[in-house]
Amino acid sequence: MKKYIVEVSEVLQRMVVVEAENANDAQNIVRQAYRDEHIVLDSNDFIGEAEFECVGTANN
Repeated sequence: MKKYIVEVSEVLQRMVVVEAENANDAQNIVRQAYRDEHIVLDSNDFIGEAEFECVGTANN
């Protein structure tokens, strides 16, 4: 029997409200908060359904 590599993808999404001078600054504030792990997405932020795609075969 062959072995296959299957990629599993899911989308997590959360709306975050911040005060900023403009939209670009707002994105940068949220991006930095995410990088600093002040915003951590989890299963409550899951939207849609998981997707599965066979991306190749594995040796042995």
